[in-house]
This record gives sequence, C-alpha cells and structure tokens, in this order.
Amino acid sequence: MAHSHSHTEPQAQLQRPGHQVLDQFPQLQELMAANEKWAGEIKAREPELLETLSKGQAPKILWIGCADSRVPESVILARNPGEVFVLRNVANQFRPDDDSANGLLEYAVGPVGVEHVIVCGHSGCGGCVVAHGLPNPKFEENDTSDTPLMRFIEPIVTLRHSLEGTCTVDKLIEENVKVGVRNVVASEAMRNSWARAGRGEGKKVWVHGWVYDIKSGRLRDLGISVGPPEHE
Repeated sequence: MAHSHSHTEPQAQLQRPGHQVLDQFPQLQELMAANEKWAGEIKAREPELLETLSKGQAPKILWIGCADSRVPESVILARNPGEVFVLRNVANQFRPDDDSANGLLEYAVGPVGVEHVIVCGHSGCGGCVVAHGLPNPKFEENDTSDTPLMRFIEPIVTLRHSLEGTCTVDKLIEENVKVGVRNVVASEAMRNSWARAGRGEGKKVWVHGWVYDIKSGRLRDLGISVGPPEHE
C-alpha cells in the first residue's frame, strides 16, 4: 500500500484583529505619518485636487519606466497625482509576450485617453548592468536562467550580444529603450489606437524614448519619437 507524504508549508503570519503590527516597525509608522502630513498639505495647497481625482483620472502621459527607486516618475517630472499613468518593471521593458504590459497599454490608449507614451531608461540601470555581463544564452548554459528575474532580462542579454563587442552599459541602456519603443509601436494596442485616430475616433498618440541621468537629475530625448502613420 502506498503511503502519502505530507509536507508542511510555511504559514504566513496574519495580522490578528486588534494587534497593531505597525507598532513593531518604526519605518512604517514614519510612512503613515508622512502620508498624513502630505494629505493635509495638498488639501491646503490645492483644495479641489483630491476631490476631483476621487471622481476619475485623465492623464495625458503613459510612462514605461524602470522599477528603480531612484527614478520616481511623478517626482522627476514634477507632476501631481492623476497626471501620469505608469508601467514600471525591471529595466523598463515593453515585451510583446507580456499580457500585463500590453493590457495596460490597451487601457491607456483606449479608455484612459493618454496622448504620449514615454519609454524611459536610466543611467546605472541594474537590469542592464547584469545583462551586459552575462553570456549569450544562445551558446552557453546559464545556471541562473531559470529564475523569474533572469528570464525577464534575457531579451536584454540577447540584445547585448547582438550589438558590437565594445558595447558599453550606457549604450545597452539606450538600445533597450529603442527596443521598447519599437515594441510599443508594433503592438496591437497601438496599431488599433492609430487606426481609430485615422477614422477620427480617438486621440493621435505619440511614442517617445528618453533616458534619465540620475547624477544630474535630467532627462534626455533620444530623438526616436514615432507618431500616427500620417506623421511618420
């Protein structure tokens, strides 16, 4: 008779009613206090803003950026809540096989009504730094390639090995942005959006590629913007 073996899985600790977990974490208490202060300040500075945002959003910008904590889009663009629709991930990628990204783009250029899509890389991007130093996945076995992170940056590794051998990390960062722009332009969501605009049924959305320099705090346009077909 076969015996089944049960394995005990680690159980997540759940907050018990009446038990204030925040009391254990000063950093989280600080965040809650900072939020309280921010809410009061923005209410005093722009009394109608939060009330207006509670009724809906109408951002004109979709920002496709890196998850890096040093590149907070609303901060570096000096925008208020409600002004920038956002997709952030490792190394600001927009991939054809990513339903999350493509679904967000479809929503952004459709119901949300954005007019500009900005793919923005940044100096010192960790995903590009790692990808730059990895062997070509076509020719070498990579023991770490089966992790979610390594699978996600594999297109950047492949991109790096498609470029000349002297390719720098900075060059890879720029080329990765260019790939993102091309992928957005080729996406079904963008093509459908431009088709609607051609029939006079939607906004004429443009796609741009930028790079943010952390040291200077400044953005740089790569000059690769693409608009609706009649403007190309």
